[in-house]
Amino acid sequence: MKILYAIQGTGNGHMARAFDVIPHLKRHAEVDIFISGIQCDIKLPWKVKYCYHGLSFIFGKKGGVDTKQTFKKFRPVQLIKEVLSVPVNEYDLVINDFEPVTAWACKLRQVKCVGLSHQSAVLHPLAPKPDRIDLFGKAILKYYAPVSVSQGFHFNKLGNDVSTPVIRDDIRWANNTDKGHYTVYLPSYSDIKIISILSQFPSIKWHVFSKHTDDAYIAGNIKINPVNKEKFTKSFVSAKGVLCNAGFETPAEALFLGKKLCVIPMKGQYEQQCNAAFLKSMGVTKLDSFSKDFDMIKSWIESDERININYPDNLGDIIDQIIFNHSPSTYSNWVFN
Repeated sequence: MKILYAIQGTGNGHMARAFDVIPHLKRHAEVDIFISGIQCDIKLPWKVKYCYHGLSFIFGKKGGVDTKQTFKKFRPVQLIKEVLSVPVNEYDLVINDFEPVTAWACKLRQVKCVGLSHQSAVLHPLAPKPDRIDLFGKAILKYYAPVSVSQGFHFNKLGNDVSTPVIRDDIRWANNTDKGHYTVYLPSYSDIKIISILSQFPSIKWHVFSKHTDDAYIAGNIKINPVNKEKFTKSFVSAKGVLCNAGFETPAEALFLGKKLCVIPMKGQYEQQCNAAFLKSMGVTKLDSFSKDFDMIKSWIESDERININYPDNLGDIIDQIIFNHSPSTYSNWVFN
């Protein structure tokens, strides 16, 4: 059996999850890895057979996506060529983590594509949503990487097709301590902006991981590091608290470790607005603005708010069920969502 595992290369959460998904897939089949996108800082330890430009959203420095750079990097002709060229019909099963090239290639060629991503769960009817509906944002979640069927991940289990988060082994089995510092990952803000805000809390040691620098440096009580999986994990598991965008993997891991957590959803990103709404419903501190919510940051630092959720280690069972349900010997008829 041959599986094509396609991963979205915008941001680092998809790639971080792949470290645990791929070994489980390899228990069942020969696995080829496909990555599209140009915004990931994490490298996989396995050979990547396909590495495509794809369709990436470029992080800005003011709290959201850099629309100008996103359009500048968009290559529609190349994207069409990539969709038409990827040989999805050579595989017994395509598993997709919100990756658009293989998703559309499968849809055009009527090849079954199984979604295995957080995005597959965001629009679930039982998942909390922000008060303001973003029709464009909903459309992106629905049509950016369409799949035949999906198994989603969210902060809590929702029905039969949404499971609890995948917690990386190096987080799940880490020596969880509190050395007093705060770990920060806000890739849509510039270092200058982050330093200007966090320097107003001089008694706090901040470990900032930045997409906007290649070299580590220190600015007063703030240590700025380029994104590095091992160094981030070391800081994360020994942190007192975590300040991050309202993505999925990092907040979920903070909840698992019982770290103080504060999230700032990226501007104009409906997925993160939905995540923030879910986290807020669980009691997590949510900031609407990094610049204007100084008092809320201060209150969060002074509080001892902690939510600890013991997410089960069930990824192996989920992968086993996907293989059982969707391998060529067990399916015959299917439709796209």
